[in-house]
Amino acid sequence: MTERLQPGDLAPDFSLVDDHGDTVTLSSLRGRRVILYFYPQAFTPGCTTQACDFRDSSAPLQAAGYTVLGISRDSVEKLAEFREEEHLPFPLLSDPDHAVHEAYAAWGEKLNYGKTITGVLRSTFVIDAEGKVEQTFYNTKATGHVNMLRKKLGLAAA
Repeated sequence: MTERLQPGDLAPDFSLVDDHGDTVTLSSLRGRRVILYFYPQAFTPGCTTQACDFRDSSAPLQAAGYTVLGISRDSVEKLAEFREEEHLPFPLLSDPDHAVHEAYAAWGEKLNYGKTITGVLRSTFVIDAEGKVEQTFYNTKATGHVNMLRKKLGLAAA
């Protein structure tokens, strides 16, 4: 397992396909602040709650200069359905081989209903305009995470 990222680390660059079939490269977003969040699976209750919380907070996040990107192992087609159904105003990126998850240490062992499994560790990263990690949040909860994040960023919670 990759070591967890720390504030000040250079955010690992990546190129992934989004829900529109376009390639998104992190380094192409330099000059903008990015909120990158990893979630286990589209259309599950927790992931839907989290995505909708980001959707409902998109206006203040954008106004503060943040670009939100969601990453999961889901197919591009499933991500497109999820984004459309939930009216998500930000790109969802497909990482089917979980290579980017691993680069961010958002993949590993976790407890799931009392069993140890290997999978997605729900995590969020705030990346500054120079491409450095500003804040890390590992093993977050789906509910309430976006409000906590907004408070940490100095933005009024919804």
